[in-house]
Amino acid sequence: MSGDRVLIFDTTLRDGEQSPGATMSHSEKLEIAELLDEMGVDIIEAGFPIASEGDFAAVREISQRAKQATICGLARANLKDIDRCWEAVRHAKSPRIHTFIGTSPLHRAIPNLTQDEMAERIHQTVTHARNLCDNVQWSPMDATRTEWDYLRRTVEIAIRAGATTINIPDTVGYTAPVESADLIRRLIAEVEGAEDVVFATHCHNDLGMATANSLAAVEGGARQIECTINGLGERAGNTALEEVVMAMKVRHDIIPYSTRIDTTKIMHVSRRVATVSGFQVQFNKAIVGKNAFAHESGIHQDGMLKNAETFEIMRPADIGLKDTSIVMGKHSGRAALRSKLRELGYELADNQLQDVFVRFKALADRKKEVYDEDLEALVAARDTAEETLELKFLRVICGTEAPQSADLILRIDDTEKRVTAKGDGPVDAAFNAIKALVDHSARLQLYQVHAVTEGTDAQATVTVRLEEAGRVVTGQSADTDTVVASARAYIAALNRLLVKRRTVPEGADTKAVSYRDTV
Repeated sequence: MSGDRVLIFDTTLRDGEQSPGATMSHSEKLEIAELLDEMGVDIIEAGFPIASEGDFAAVREISQRAKQATICGLARANLKDIDRCWEAVRHAKSPRIHTFIGTSPLHRAIPNLTQDEMAERIHQTVTHARNLCDNVQWSPMDATRTEWDYLRRTVEIAIRAGATTINIPDTVGYTAPVESADLIRRLIAEVEGAEDVVFATHCHNDLGMATANSLAAVEGGARQIECTINGLGERAGNTALEEVVMAMKVRHDIIPYSTRIDTTKIMHVSRRVATVSGFQVQFNKAIVGKNAFAHESGIHQDGMLKNAETFEIMRPADIGLKDTSIVMGKHSGRAALRSKLRELGYELADNQLQDVFVRFKALADRKKEVYDEDLEALVAARDTAEETLELKFLRVICGTEAPQSADLILRIDDTEKRVTAKGDGPVDAAFNAIKALVDHSARLQLYQVHAVTEGTDAQATVTVRLEEAGRVVTGQSADTDTVVASARAYIAALNRLLVKRRTVPEGADTKAVSYRDTV
């Protein structure tokens, strides 16, 4: 690897999924991994295999499917974790084991290990991992709050034991750019064997400096950035992949480093991650936010009309945005729809295309203009769970006088059932009607409405997250009628819950191993 090349290590499927409520289904994890692989991500951290059977199965299948990327699994500093991790990644064309332990005083106190005891465990576990796999990454969790002498000692132990990548995590987002650069620079200068390994940086965004800290670490000598799509991650999130990649591309004059990332795929991957995770991107988010290329100020608009470079440092096409989005209408056929979806990054089978086409025609009859975002919402709304439940009819009565009511017909397996329920608003009434027909004790963790486009005829994408006995599921749907979208999203979540009831024992935590605040 050349000295100006930076490896992109994406941990959306591991650290990103640790964000409370961001649980993805098995098929969704496979889809996102495939998109990351196609985009040019160097290393995909596919999950934490020991955490659950579901995580293990996802990491194993991603390993078997990956075409270009190194596939990595996470393991704590014990032999059982490492063996399970290796079993999951061993069939990848390029497997990696990533093992870690908390080295700061606060984290050493949790397992109640002395410095010498922890040093011995690092030697034992990294050696074991290297005996299984020739690509081993080691992380001293909470490195930025670890005493310098002890951090240097543990890094040297890991290198001698066979680690090929040393990741320096800012686990709680505590450091600042100047410290981030200095720490990497000092490790490279003073650690014995530093010239034989790749140093990596993993930054959290608690103080809003994750991107700056990662780029500073690269300036200090790190040649791997750990990041996630949209900055997804627990607490305030992780370094955003799109931000560091585009910063190096746009400001190559002062940040003279390169990656393998095909930046034209960024927007598509960003939208898919937002959809499957249920975490919509804030409008003013750098690079991928809805307003990132929007201009309302009169002075800005005038400048843009005369020369786009006056107020844009990137072209929308650089990240995969098209200049024109209003091209589809009720007279468009299947061939045009397929071509447009390919342009947006979707390759659908004939039966999938037919399903989207039917709903596209229905939408086009209700909307004057169908935007790219509308089409993506239609694709995203494809049911991925087994359909035990299906909404057949919904009529709500609402207004200024409460309570509101919902008349609903639901198909349950092969039987249609009808019920009328009241509630505090039309959505609450619709949810109460569904509850009356489907026996469950799930708690509504999240109800979120997101307008896909502008106007009173805009589609609303609704996200519903439910939790029952440790099982967390998310459902999503889009419709120009917010109440209909809400009911379908609720039903989609219930469909997934019914599947999990059959596959996950009642009371089991879907993330059976506690790994919050890892790395």
